[in-house]
Amino acid sequence: MAQRNRERRVAAAVRRRARRRTHVGPQSVGPQSVGSGGSGSGDSGSGGVGFKGAGFKGAGFQGAGFQDAGSETAGTGTPRAGTTRPRPSAETISTVLLSAAREHWAGDTEAGARIGAMVADRCAEAPSLVAVAAQGAVIPLVTSMWACGWSPEDLHQVARRRLDAAGVGYLVDAIAEESRRYAKATVPQRWREDLRQIGAVLWWEPARTGGHLLQWTLRHGRALADALTTVIEVLAMLLSLPVLPRIVPSPGSATDAATPRRGVDQKILARVRALLAKAESSTFPEEAEALSAKAQELMSRYSLERIVIDSAGDTGSDPHPATARRMWLDSPYVAAKALLVGAVAEANRCRTVLSEKLGFTTVLGDEVDLEIVELLSTSLLVQASRAMVSAGSQTARTGQSRTRSYRQSFLIAYATRIGERLGTARNAGAAAVADSARLLPVLAARERVVDELFESMFPQSVSRSYRVGNAAGWHAGRAAADLATLDTRRAVASGDS
Repeated sequence: MAQRNRERRVAAAVRRRARRRTHVGPQSVGPQSVGSGGSGSGDSGSGGVGFKGAGFKGAGFQGAGFQDAGSETAGTGTPRAGTTRPRPSAETISTVLLSAAREHWAGDTEAGARIGAMVADRCAEAPSLVAVAAQGAVIPLVTSMWACGWSPEDLHQVARRRLDAAGVGYLVDAIAEESRRYAKATVPQRWREDLRQIGAVLWWEPARTGGHLLQWTLRHGRALADALTTVIEVLAMLLSLPVLPRIVPSPGSATDAATPRRGVDQKILARVRALLAKAESSTFPEEAEALSAKAQELMSRYSLERIVIDSAGDTGSDPHPATARRMWLDSPYVAAKALLVGAVAEANRCRTVLSEKLGFTTVLGDEVDLEIVELLSTSLLVQASRAMVSAGSQTARTGQSRTRSYRQSFLIAYATRIGERLGTARNAGAAAVADSARLLPVLAARERVVDELFESMFPQSVSRSYRVGNAAGWHAGRAAADLATLDTRRAVASGDS
């Protein structure tokens, strides 16, 4: 009797499993509810956070249209006669990619590879549909970043710090694709310069079947699953970025695009860049000092003379509006490097705000002064880093490494000393200008508009102090700054150019 009871229980269990395999149907979630459920909420089954709400349940991709478990015969894995595999919509696939990106952003670093492989497997017969879906997920998100204060150069810089080379390249292509929607006349000049700087050009044929994604896989020799992993990682990075103060008008504004941009004369810029390039490449401190000093003399004289000329027409006219730029700083020692940028900015009537976690400092000032700050800061950072590294590693008497504290102190001291020297030179240079009676009120007016912009963009900024923990690094940094001898206001009245 016991044997027969066991046999009946086993047979009943087999029948129940067979019924589950045969009668499991698609969920009721369709494309309409997918769009509203794309926030990433839902259970965390094998499809991950939000995938059940997006029409996924386990590995069946039910309700998303990838594959209906009821279309297969029990245990055979082959479609029933007269049935075809349902094809998901591009909107649904886009939602799946965005959900995977949210999961990746939440800390599941394997989400991109896992979900990318899932989608590639389920849509192996429709790669063009996947390409359309990827574009539908990425391009709107790129567009939304412009409204959040990001620029093409900003996205490129943050991608360099968070993505691999494939991800950076894919994002640049997405920016180029997104830029196609704007008429050239409606794109501001600074925006076009950003696109050129990062190399955002259309190398693929947009009208070709599969668009960018399939041509990208061929160009880089990657499988579709690998490409989707990259897409998900790019999406995750974009989703993680905060809102920034807008420093450049977004594309699509004909008024902004038509506004002429002020800046340093291109001939002057070319000469300054050539001098600084020679200074950075020189292995002789005296030669680097002379070249840098010549560059600073040229920029200083040009800047103050430009101010006098601009104010010659109407002494009562309003000063030019202030603007802002972001200078991205490479790790490590971002905060110490930002101090150096701040010292140069202060000497050129500009102000700075550091966003250390993102890796940039925002410089606010007149457009001409901003170009000078950018050129000088970039050169000084190169020279300071070279001098710092040439000192080699540092160890305490106990054998413990002191390299990090030494270099941090070196850069802080370097920035402090440069600031002292530039401040002294600034005052001497302003006094040497022939028409100082006209110059000083204009400088005061420019300072006022910079302060107003600063307060409007960063109303809750706070000051920060830095501790120097290595005396040797501090003294070495000040000595290196003395060798630089960069007096930006020296010999302003000199007639030699």
